[in-house]
Amino acid sequence: MIYFDLFFGFLRVGCFAFGGAYGAIPLIRDVVLSYGWLNEDTLTYMIAVSESTPGPIMINLATYVGSSQGGIWGAIIATLAVVLPSYLIILLVMAVLKTLIKNKYFQAVLRGIKPCVIGIILATGVYMILGNLITLSDGISLKTQSLILTMILAVILLGVKKIKNKKLSPIMTIILSAVLGVIMYGF
Repeated sequence: MIYFDLFFGFLRVGCFAFGGAYGAIPLIRDVVLSYGWLNEDTLTYMIAVSESTPGPIMINLATYVGSSQGGIWGAIIATLAVVLPSYLIILLVMAVLKTLIKNKYFQAVLRGIKPCVIGIILATGVYMILGNLITLSDGISLKTQSLILTMILAVILLGVKKIKNKKLSPIMTIILSAVLGVIMYGF
């Protein structure tokens, strides 16, 4: 039954997603593709939409996939399943925080997880960039419009950082990306 699949699929994501939403994207990708709920392109688009809408990416993706597969109940079940482990862990941590935070073994676990999370986020970013720039369906081909758009965005982001000595805000980056996307793909 779809509701059980949604619950246990997204419960697995919620249980093993360390490092926030970007660290969870590979897990979500694995679950969504293994069940056949979305294809690769739709998932990539939904990651972009989830990033540009309010709320955590992981919850937005779970809600969308749940809704597309099981309607309103599917959305509710997938969303609850993905947040349930975090909720229970926070309750547990709050109960033992004073002694746990001072424990050297717990600190060692946190220090050991940090490089893993950084690697997962970096690998996900590289995977998404390459997936957006290269098509493998009919052999290897370069998506010229995507490459030009990516280069324009990179030049603008680096230029703003160099000139103003600060980064462009994420909101302005999303708006700029949307406008450039309309210019590149809309006309």
